Amino acid sequence: MKLAYVAGWAALLGMGLLPLPAAAQSVPAKELFGAVERPAALRTQSLGSYAKGCIAGAVELPADGPHWQSMRLSRNRHWGHPNLVAFLDRFAQRAVAETGWPGLLVGDLSQPRGGPMPSGHASHQIGLDVDIWAQPMPAQRLTAGQREDFPFRSVLRKGTLQVDERTWDDRYGRLIRLAAESPEVQRIFVHPGVKRKLCQVAGRDRSWLAKVRPMYGHDEHFHIRLFCQAGSPGCQPQEPVVAKDGCDDLDYWFNVALKPPKPGAKPWKRPAPMTMAALPKACQTVLAAADGGPRQVAPAAPTLAAMAPDGGTSFPPLPGAVPIPAPRPLP
Repeated sequence: MKLAYVAGWAALLGMGLLPLPAAAQSVPAKELFGAVERPAALRTQSLGSYAKGCIAGAVELPADGPHWQSMRLSRNRHWGHPNLVAFLDRFAQRAVAETGWPGLLVGDLSQPRGGPMPSGHASHQIGLDVDIWAQPMPAQRLTAGQREDFPFRSVLRKGTLQVDERTWDDRYGRLIRLAAESPEVQRIFVHPGVKRKLCQVAGRDRSWLAKVRPMYGHDEHFHIRLFCQAGSPGCQPQEPVVAKDGCDDLDYWFNVALKPPKPGAKPWKRPAPMTMAALPKACQTVLAAADGGPRQVAPAAPTLAAMAPDGGTSFPPLPGAVPIPAPRPLP
């Protein structure tokens, strides 16, 4: 199946004009979900697992809030469960008031209907995940163009797995702790080097560290994941975190997982992209539902006339994927 048809299918599906064509079942799901500009006009539900699912009735985090600015607007990845958007509003206010952090730079949430993304994430599929950048919000409001080019900043010393003390900000550690102590939060993902730094400065009250989990990448941001929400019976929860702080379990990361591969080792093979058959069947309904409303940022979806200039027999190719500053193998 040629990719030239994917954008057209996605547009027609999003208008509720077509069921999912049988041929689309073999198209990578990331191409179908990535081409849809607006959410499904359905009751809000997270469906499936964080890394294999979708969301109906998502809402968009505004580009600007009193204590946050959304970044990389062109990706159209600032959609989520309404409870996630409400959580971010509360969390941003608390961050300023309780940690001294001057505001959040908010990275990716989910696509308008969740699902796999064309680049950058394996999770973020059901509207309950969000990335918070490791840089404080600047005092000025960034333009849309500046938000595309504003660089990520790693908190690690270049070429090492250790936190750079010249870059590390104690307020950032307090920000992560504030998120971990929030009852809505199920897990937080950080780079193993950041986890080790938090273990070193945590003090005697260490219970919150159980939610802070080491993961590849995550040296330029931390990843917040909320629990499955009420009203989403199809949401698949993760196992509860164990009570221990996890600080004694970091050797695996530094001595095994993050070590360069041995000479002659078999290279890692990227798995085949998942198709719609791998997702909950309800995600086909989500993909085929009518649009739930206009976006708050970025251009509207193209018209049918623009998408099928020769009468509907072909469609223009998908736009190129927006590059990300660094690889992010996520859970």
